[in-house]
Amino acid sequence: MFRRIAARLLASLSLLRPLLRPSELRAVIRRSEFGLILIAGVVGVLAGLAVAAMSFISHALHVLIFKIGSTERLSSAAFLEPTTVLLAPVAGGVVMGLLHLILRKWRKKPMVDPIEANALHGGRLSLTDSIIVAVQNLISNGFGTSIGLEAGYTQLSSGIASKIGSLVQLRRTDLRVLVGCGAAGAIASAFNAPLTGAFYAFELIIGTYTIVSLAPVVVAALAATFVTRLFVGDAFMIDIGKIGTVVPADYLPAVVLGIVCAGGGILLMQGVTKVEELARASSISSAFRPAIGGLAVGLLALIDTQVLSAGHGALHASLNQNMAIGAVLGLLLLKSVASAITIGAGFRGGLFFASLFLGALIGKLFAYSTPYIFANATLTPVIYAVVGMSAMAVAVIGGPLTMTFLALEVTGDFPITALALAAVITSSVVVRTTFGYSFATWRFHLRGESIRSAHDVGWIRNLTVDKLMRADVKTAPASMTLEDFRKEFPLGSTQRVIMVGEDEKYIGMVLTPEIYSAATEGGEEKPQLADFIRFKNDVLLRSMNAKQAAAMFDKTETEALAVVNNQIERKVIGQLSESHTLRRYTEELDRRRREISGEI
Repeated sequence: MFRRIAARLLASLSLLRPLLRPSELRAVIRRSEFGLILIAGVVGVLAGLAVAAMSFISHALHVLIFKIGSTERLSSAAFLEPTTVLLAPVAGGVVMGLLHLILRKWRKKPMVDPIEANALHGGRLSLTDSIIVAVQNLISNGFGTSIGLEAGYTQLSSGIASKIGSLVQLRRTDLRVLVGCGAAGAIASAFNAPLTGAFYAFELIIGTYTIVSLAPVVVAALAATFVTRLFVGDAFMIDIGKIGTVVPADYLPAVVLGIVCAGGGILLMQGVTKVEELARASSISSAFRPAIGGLAVGLLALIDTQVLSAGHGALHASLNQNMAIGAVLGLLLLKSVASAITIGAGFRGGLFFASLFLGALIGKLFAYSTPYIFANATLTPVIYAVVGMSAMAVAVIGGPLTMTFLALEVTGDFPITALALAAVITSSVVVRTTFGYSFATWRFHLRGESIRSAHDVGWIRNLTVDKLMRADVKTAPASMTLEDFRKEFPLGSTQRVIMVGEDEKYIGMVLTPEIYSAATEGGEEKPQLADFIRFKNDVLLRSMNAKQAAAMFDKTETEALAVVNNQIERKVIGQLSESHTLRRYTEELDRRRREISGEI
């Protein structure tokens, strides 16, 4: 009997051994789908704590600096001292400028956000950089500039997730999913909306949806929401008050509202860019730009304090009260300009909540005009505000399903969600066809990056011509005669020869079979070797990736091209064939697909 009990105890201990050895714990997490779900739950808890902590610090700064009540929101405070309203954003700009000077000397590499990390770096994200971004976002928001905390939430939570994934040595695909789990937890916590957080991760951070990634992302979103509600309560919930009913005649106005919001989103994104361009053209040091931008925001806040900070209080106030058309239009313009100046001047943050607030204002404005345009429409201004929130947010942030689920979780009403879906799809299509970018990818475009989403393209960049090419190539001087060429390269010895000048500079390529098929008359060869030189300007660079190389082969309609060191020196360093490029690209693409589907 004792032997049986001892045997069972030993068997139980053997099951716990992976928990006792770090190396075996890593192996269990890496090889088991349940292990990834477990670690995603941990990431969700930490994301919820991060959001709660940042929210607490931000509100504490508002209470300390602006002297508001502990239960008040800055953008809807009953009274704010005008001097503080003017000078607080300037003080925040001074702090941001000092941080910029410190970071310019200390951090040489640009900071990477979760979308870029998953697209180019296999989910690797610096936790130090993420903490710095979160601190900058807290300063920007805490001193009242017109910006939300969602960018800091997602950056810090994704950075924590990436760090944990790196410690347990997750595979590239699993690490990208875990970074998405961090972002899902952050957005789920920020809006008390787990479905919104989950689809934010799928559409914007991971870039794809798979059955394998479903459970970890949802678990992270649920865990983060639970933790944040435990510490913060219902502070993040968007209260829309009383809503009406939806009839078929309401869909056409929703589609038109989607088009209007798409235009508003494009104008907002271009506005941020214009502010940045003006700041650079002014030759003002980047260390002083935030203070000047803070002064501009302070002046706008003197007109209407609702432009301060993210605008949570102002959004709730505008949803639940009747406002004159002039008041709504004025607040819309002031908030748009303040948000563009805040980001353009160098403060840290994003446009997530600003886009929701602006969309709600556009929706309310649209509601005033519908009785004169759509006679059979029955929607209330509150419903138009919710639809406008989703349509404007998808124009700026992207993620159609994300913003649709946000409408569902805010209202709890499926007919209104269907209405929001119609507006969201319209807005998304209009922005994609006319502008082509969300705010994040637009910023990448301005930096010279070609990525349009979080789809994993980093491996393509790593599959470079330098790694694929053959270094042993046949070369010959371009001054060689046709007879000497035939002696040097007999028929069948090689398919192609690369011609170089006296300084070893690339001149072009000669196809050997063409030389031997040249017609001769009277014993004398009329053609010259120069007549057979092809692809004089078509070369590959060692830094090109496989996709770019394949495009060059398609353009030149040739089977192989020379590889040169750069376009100035044009020194021949190798040769690459189309067949080898496509084979390696296909092999790597298949491997990536198997990883995503969980086959390896």
